[in-house]
Amino acid sequence: MIMGKMIISPSPHIHSKDSTRSLMLDVVIALLPAVIVSFVFYGWREILVMGVSVGSCVILEYAITRYLLHKNSTIGDLSAVVTGILLALNLPYTTPWWVVFIGAVVAMGIAKMTFGGLGQNIWNPALVGRVFLLVSFPTYMTTWGAPQGVVDAVSGPTPLGAVQEGLMQGSSVQEIMAANGYDYATMLYANLGGSAGEACALALLAGFIYLCVRKVIKPWITLSIFGTVALTALIFWGVDPSRFTGPVFNLLTGGLVLGACFMATDYVTSPMSVWGGVIFGVGIGLLTMMIRYFGSYPEGVSFAILIMNSFVPLINMAFKQKKFGR
Repeated sequence: MIMGKMIISPSPHIHSKDSTRSLMLDVVIALLPAVIVSFVFYGWREILVMGVSVGSCVILEYAITRYLLHKNSTIGDLSAVVTGILLALNLPYTTPWWVVFIGAVVAMGIAKMTFGGLGQNIWNPALVGRVFLLVSFPTYMTTWGAPQGVVDAVSGPTPLGAVQEGLMQGSSVQEIMAANGYDYATMLYANLGGSAGEACALALLAGFIYLCVRKVIKPWITLSIFGTVALTALIFWGVDPSRFTGPVFNLLTGGLVLGACFMATDYVTSPMSVWGGVIFGVGIGLLTMMIRYFGSYPEGVSFAILIMNSFVPLINMAFKQKKFGR
């Protein structure tokens, strides 16, 4: 009340201590266990990939914001750092630095800043960069190295790739698992090859639990993805266990844990309502399993998340949040 007049400011009228920077900082902290494990398993080459990815994303966002969009720099919100970390965790540690840089250009310059920056992009920037590199540089993106000290071989197919190749040669899933020495206990703490972020499922799950405890994310999307993948795998595995891999294998292999915990839950590219998030997660889980079982690529998490990102506006229209006060 000023001079007998009431001044009403635009909403929101209730403020939170949370900010974009604090939320992104929590995500960075949650990713630290996976980052540290990737450094331990893959050494200086993964440190180089991480450094190039994060540095490129930050510099590109600064340059585009200041010199193309003519706005104040937004690198202080740490979203570019998060994108850089996620991009690096989605790449093999053997990826050349210039390929990493191209991925950062696509992630920041096309997938994020073209739409106006944080909060306006349709697709997850790190996944757009990763899929672009997969299509453009398939040799680099499918040259996998096994974590140091886990197995004797220094390179080879991922478990998903090995199963796909073995099935094409007429072997059964059980024969492929036995021939490659795959066991679920090892997959839980040290994945046998793949992207850097796939090295340790336990590290990723620890970060996910941290985000849930800090209330940065809600678990519905992640749990619906895990549940759909497990149920779909259980059905197909029950029909023909010699041709289809089981639930535990599909939960622990590939980029499922990384994608479900850290990329499908992205605020900007995921639905706002609880039921919308569940539908979103179910769609990701089903698409992932269909690609894994019947597609030409052994892994389908990245494609599944990007496809469902495209449906988020429609999901938000169908499943709206309850209005405040009702």
